[in-house]
Amino acid sequence: MDPKINEIAASISEIVKKLNGSTLYSQLKRAAQKEVEKPTASLATLKTDVVEALKTSGWDRLLRNKIFAYLSSCQASLDQSLPFECQKEPLMYMRKAQANWERRILKSMNSMCTELSIPLARKRPPEEQRALLHKWNEMGTEEPDLSHFRPVYAPKDFLEVIISLRNPNYCGLLGPEVDEKPSGGHWGLIQVPLEIPKLKDLQNQFSEFAHGHGHAGVDDNLDVPSEAFQNERNKIAKKVLDEKRSVLAQYFCRNGCPSGHRAEIWQLALGVTVNHLDVLKYEQLKGYVLQHDLLVDSLIYKDVKLTAVNDDYYFVFEDYLYQVLLVFSRDTSVLNHFAQSSAMPPKSFIRGKLGQDEYAVVYPPNGVIPFHGFSMYATPLCYLYAEPVGLYYIFRQFYTRYFHRLHAISSHPQGIVSLCLLFETTLQSLHPRLCRHLQEIGCQPLKIAFKWLVRAFAGYLATEQLLLLWDRVIGYGNLLLLPILAVAIFLFRQSNLFLITSASGVEASLADITTLHVVPLIQLVLFPT
Repeated sequence: MDPKINEIAASISEIVKKLNGSTLYSQLKRAAQKEVEKPTASLATLKTDVVEALKTSGWDRLLRNKIFAYLSSCQASLDQSLPFECQKEPLMYMRKAQANWERRILKSMNSMCTELSIPLARKRPPEEQRALLHKWNEMGTEEPDLSHFRPVYAPKDFLEVIISLRNPNYCGLLGPEVDEKPSGGHWGLIQVPLEIPKLKDLQNQFSEFAHGHGHAGVDDNLDVPSEAFQNERNKIAKKVLDEKRSVLAQYFCRNGCPSGHRAEIWQLALGVTVNHLDVLKYEQLKGYVLQHDLLVDSLIYKDVKLTAVNDDYYFVFEDYLYQVLLVFSRDTSVLNHFAQSSAMPPKSFIRGKLGQDEYAVVYPPNGVIPFHGFSMYATPLCYLYAEPVGLYYIFRQFYTRYFHRLHAISSHPQGIVSLCLLFETTLQSLHPRLCRHLQEIGCQPLKIAFKWLVRAFAGYLATEQLLLLWDRVIGYGNLLLLPILAVAIFLFRQSNLFLITSASGVEASLADITTLHVVPLIQLVLFPT
């Protein structure tokens, strides 16, 4: 049988498994039962009548959107293999590095517990639960003493680990001298041989950025035709929303969303629906927050205080961030994303049962330990969603579909290692003279760009420009535009960079990128003519 048919059959089987036992399945079953119970139901045409009735009531679109969302989340979920036939255990060094990094994070967290004499988790007394519930919508007014808490790690710590990655099989095959330059003279910090797209491949993939295609973020900034362009985009947006098809909404995002329709378009494109059961689930997770105090709660408080609260764009959303991130830490459904990742959820032992595997539990419940800057993944979404429940489910979908790849070591084409290598390789190929100049003054561009990449530019670009970038992340269903934009920023600022004679000067000149416009910069790299 054709392998493609087998693959499709396997996908269908997996989708059916996902639907069985789900809330959606129960709702569909109830809707079908209502149709069967109608007095007009005929036994001879029962099956056809029920199917047609479900289609008429919108169930076909809802199922299509759910299937599309599932397939999008699984897109390119397997780690990419290195192009060496003689490698018997591909990428085991990556998995080992990730495992070592996870142990280091957990050790740091346990050390903090020991130093501060606090447990990883404790049950709140009834009085404390009532007090927290009372101030749930204004947690930002509280000023807990967080001076002794520190982020478990920062992006620069993670970068050091990525820089140290080496493929021992590659070195053993071609000699130690090649290990220093695995890509035929690659000058950058990433020294692992991963297959990354060339400029021509990127141009084919992101062909809508070619001149002649209308883009929100460019054409709506022109003086004369801007109103006509905006009106046309708004009309199309309304049609997309009326169709209620996720695939159309995702494709529409490729050229940018009108501000007034962005929230609804994103929700449709990501396949997020919020019904009364989702609200109940959110309230249940909120109840878990009220019942137990976790160490990660203090890490979340600390991170929000250090990042969003100090940002002129985002400080007003402090209360929303606590509500969303604290609930997120209790959501065990987030663990499902580990099936598509080389990472493993951290585990701890019940007190007094250290070393006994049967007493090991995932900690925190969602398996995600927040790092410095983690809260910035959620912060820009506060501009679009004023209601915490909807905000929460959009953030969860963003994280499990895209952002989890930005802080895990893997060979995935959209993993942070591949994105870093794509940044360095593209910058070198487009402007080797600039790379040579930066190298001569002791500056490695990746050390500056890494913080942009690991946070998907959140907190660095102006909010509207960031949302325009995330439009395209959703539209194309991948993160490859992040390193392309990072390259574009260096190229755009090249005249200043050539005048600078120190690494600190380069960093200072690129410290503020809030005035930059995303779409023209991406076009500068992909289609410079």
